[in-house]
Amino acid sequence: MSVRAVRDAISLARPVLGEAEERRVLEVLRSGRLSLGPLLGEFERAFAGKVGAAHASAVSSGTAGLHLALRAVGVKEGDEVVTTPLSFVASANVAVYERARPVFADIDPVTLNLDPEAAAAAVTDRATALLPVHLFGYPADLAAFERIGLPIVEDACEALGANDADGIPVGGRGHPAVFGFYANKQLTTGEGGMVAVADSAAKERIDSERNQGRAPDMDWLDHDRLGFNYRLSEVACALGLAQLERLDDLLSGRARVAETYRQMLRGVEGLELPCEDTGRIRRGWFVFVVQLPRDVERDVTVRALSERGVPSKPYFPAVHLMTYYREQFGHREGEFPVCEDVAARSIALPFFPEMREGQVEQVAEALREVLGR
Repeated sequence: MSVRAVRDAISLARPVLGEAEERRVLEVLRSGRLSLGPLLGEFERAFAGKVGAAHASAVSSGTAGLHLALRAVGVKEGDEVVTTPLSFVASANVAVYERARPVFADIDPVTLNLDPEAAAAAVTDRATALLPVHLFGYPADLAAFERIGLPIVEDACEALGANDADGIPVGGRGHPAVFGFYANKQLTTGEGGMVAVADSAAKERIDSERNQGRAPDMDWLDHDRLGFNYRLSEVACALGLAQLERLDDLLSGRARVAETYRQMLRGVEGLELPCEDTGRIRRGWFVFVVQLPRDVERDVTVRALSERGVPSKPYFPAVHLMTYYREQFGHREGEFPVCEDVAARSIALPFFPEMREGQVEQVAEALREVLGR
């Protein structure tokens, strides 16, 4: 490895944390109120306002939010949930939690999101919900999914800050929309998530089920439904509020880095960059994922980049080809050819809001060199 590669080592992702986050967390620690305190509601109201939703419920993770959102739209044992095979595995797992079956359909080769026509063809009389994913922050075609006529749960865990084709902020369209706050997301609380909903009844149910099914009046002695421990701590809410105050700057930083990548990687033969925004669509940049040329071995490329001080990661593997889904549901290669092609060639490059132009240049030069070999 070169001296320069060691000196300019780059992280794959990095949260932006500063004095505001530290101050708010210290205030919580000094208050002695670490859970179910005043910041929970404050964070929920501020977040709902940011995405244009009537209500929001904070939860312990995006996965927890997806689980509760599916329950809220009525998914139960024996049902089918139509979703994408190109995603983080949680978007399929949450259906299995309810003993429902995730039914996959292939993706659009340009947006990489669930193809609405393929999803419609996958609907049977057992299908009770659609779960499109706004993959890598690019909004799914919600209007097309709405025409299918099933309840929709939006996996928006990667799409904070995005606008859909109608110019509506993701989370504000009226379907339950779930956001994730893991450390590499647009807004981070370390772990955590939020469910944006349109009606108070859905919020009341989610608020109860995240807290062991406790009654709406928070009576410790009465739990009127099955629930879970999906609460978000006051410390996490403090982080979230501080991050929300500067979210616009965090989003613009991500957009700046993405555009720098586009400029520096445009024209590399065989390399496919993330699709451009069109019309009123605006991507909420989460990661910068490229598809390698088909004659290039991805694992060899990842190792070669690492040797040059550049971390990268396959992103995402096809869910239906993971061991659990092969063994439990009998999935095999060839079912979803577009997804499988994209999954086999995609890698995430280093990406975070404070990434410097020189660091992007270092990544681009290393990738060009590796592909040139």
